[in-house]
Amino acid sequence: MDELFKVYAGIFGLLIGSFLNVVIYRLPLGKDLVLARSACPKCAAAIPWWCNVPVVSWILLKGKCRSCLAPISVRYALVELASGLIFYLSFPTNLTSASIFQWLFLAAISCVLICHFFIDLQHKLLPDVLNIYLLCLVLPYAVIFFAPIHWLTGGGFGFLGPLAVSWLFYKWKGKVGLGGGDIKLWGVLGVFLGPFGILENIFMSCLLGSVVGISLILAKRYDRDGGIPFGPFIIVVTFVQIYFPGLIAKMGFQIF
Repeated sequence: MDELFKVYAGIFGLLIGSFLNVVIYRLPLGKDLVLARSACPKCAAAIPWWCNVPVVSWILLKGKCRSCLAPISVRYALVELASGLIFYLSFPTNLTSASIFQWLFLAAISCVLICHFFIDLQHKLLPDVLNIYLLCLVLPYAVIFFAPIHWLTGGGFGFLGPLAVSWLFYKWKGKVGLGGGDIKLWGVLGVFLGPFGILENIFMSCLLGSVVGISLILAKRYDRDGGIPFGPFIIVVTFVQIYFPGLIAKMGFQIF
């Protein structure tokens, strides 16, 4: 019975992932997220429901539009699959009202982070509206379950620390080194993760970003003009902190 509930949770996650694809595509373009019907971005042909089944439709259509045969990005299937797996794997085995609430809360956070991840990869943008929505999720939770010093200092470190570094870099180099969206995201995450958690996130995401950046430079794939979106590194580390707590320390990166 528990496994059946996990399967239902995974299917629910796949459906949510389908909506996340709508958000990822339309939000940066300023398009309606709810009322507008799904359509091919190339030929504008409406997509019937049987061609919009999460993951399955992309596979059956071989990653192409049913009408114009234009390629459909694999991102659509990846987002749906990631959402489904998160909902399935994180579903609690001990079903209580508290465990279900915790699962829904973390799933909601994960959905925002998935949208942030793929939007930043494509547009190098972390939309304010998603950061505000994320704050609306984590702030009430933090106020109820954590001491004020946890979320106040965490939010302060997450926002003011990177802001100060970015300001100093601007004064030194005369250009922006860290996007405002990254700073705001760190600030919001600090409310949830607390002071030690957000400092760990800042350290690990900078380390991860440096490793990837150096690898791209060595592979001659680095875009000096466009730079590398930093949000995905913050988000990857956040997922590790949420779903694999203690893993960073086990890897030998005990910061505190």
